[in-house]
Amino acid sequence: MLRDIDQLIDKSNTSGAMKSRNGTIVDKEKRPPHIRLALRLLHVYFSFARGMTMGVRAACFDKNGRIFLVRHSYVGGWHMPGGGLERNETAEEALVKELREEGNLRIIGRPQLVQVYFNTTTTRRDHVVFYRVTVEQTAPRPPDWEISDSGFFSLDSLPEGTTEATHRRLAELRGEREPDHRW
Repeated sequence: MLRDIDQLIDKSNTSGAMKSRNGTIVDKEKRPPHIRLALRLLHVYFSFARGMTMGVRAACFDKNGRIFLVRHSYVGGWHMPGGGLERNETAEEALVKELREEGNLRIIGRPQLVQVYFNTTTTRRDHVVFYRVTVEQTAPRPPDWEISDSGFFSLDSLPEGTTEATHRRLAELRGEREPDHRW
């Protein structure tokens, strides 16, 4: 069983180490071998079980203009929350579900569809439906086996390890760059 979620891999860090939110430096190979193997097997399974995958992500802003980011236990870096669509589920239904699960977030108003991206980071068959939403957090989100850390951050002080894709999406939302079609 995982003893410390902060000791999970950060693939965005090429030095082989990562910094947990409390500042502790940990080696990226601390993820137990059975967890690494299980995640790899699931990845291979899904590459055969599903012809194309589709997911949702959102830039989630609170009333103070801060963005909500998550650190997953299974992939490095800070990301905007989101996840995959299930059968018979609309993108908006998946968005509501994922924001609730990953951050105890409730959407205020209507989600704004920003762009649909082709994500070739992991496979060559993944698409991401990207939204901008205003949210409120109904309760703090404690770390668990999926989300090792989360929180609201000022746009001028994003946490170390925020992914390049997150930075690109935020620049697109600010109008500082043209939207790309690739995540």
